[in-house]
Amino acid sequence: MKIARFSHNDGIRYGILDDSDLVVLDGDPMFAGYEPTGERIPLADVALLAPVIPRSKIVCVGRNYHDHAAEFGNVAPEEPLLFLKPNTAVIGPGDAIVRPSLSERVEFEGELVAVIGRIAKNVDAADALDYVFGYTVGNDVTARDLQRKDGQWTRGKGFDTFCPLGPVIETELDVASSLLETRVNGEVRQQAPLTDMIHSVADIIAYASAAFTLLPGDAIMTGTPAGVGELVAGDVVEVDISGLGVMRNTVRDAAPRS
Repeated sequence: MKIARFSHNDGIRYGILDDSDLVVLDGDPMFAGYEPTGERIPLADVALLAPVIPRSKIVCVGRNYHDHAAEFGNVAPEEPLLFLKPNTAVIGPGDAIVRPSLSERVEFEGELVAVIGRIAKNVDAADALDYVFGYTVGNDVTARDLQRKDGQWTRGKGFDTFCPLGPVIETELDVASSLLETRVNGEVRQQAPLTDMIHSVADIIAYASAAFTLLPGDAIMTGTPAGVGELVAGDVVEVDISGLGVMRNTVRDAAPRS
């Protein structure tokens, strides 16, 4: 089931994707269930938004593919390497990634994102997927020069617009058969099966929930494969995960400071 969050007639609503229509729901299905209003709206008549705005945090995993760790000369960590993004970094389909004036090198990182559906604390890996509401596509945009300069990742990963999510949440994704592909201006830059992840979605949730409580709506970005690269103004970056769809964003430079 594909769940969309969308704007229509100046209102923000939720719906289930049914061919070329959205079956409108009475509220956010994560909290209100799947109660339809009886309305159907053509997909072409709405603006898709980020399918979730995390209420508390975006949990990210670094170096979760062997080839990505190797391309930066790093050893893959034995345990998930966690960091956080603020929810103010989230944008949706079609929104612009803004290259901040503080950075000289902004890069893309296409990723699978798991969306938490209920409170999770000290969860066992065997039960962890029961806490997942669904999956979406993400881009862990990174100011690479600032990440290296700072020696920690908060600023380089946390700028506004640095967490595109979308286009929908799929509640029934078969991760084992899905492929991730990132394209810039139509050229393939990243391509890997999701099974190449070092630490699985379940293991990441178990590990993170041992440290802090995961809340409904929290997003878990699961890491990126090799092939990350620079984005410049005018680029169009697409992250495509089979079964989830394409997350497409343009890139622009920040307006000069006055």
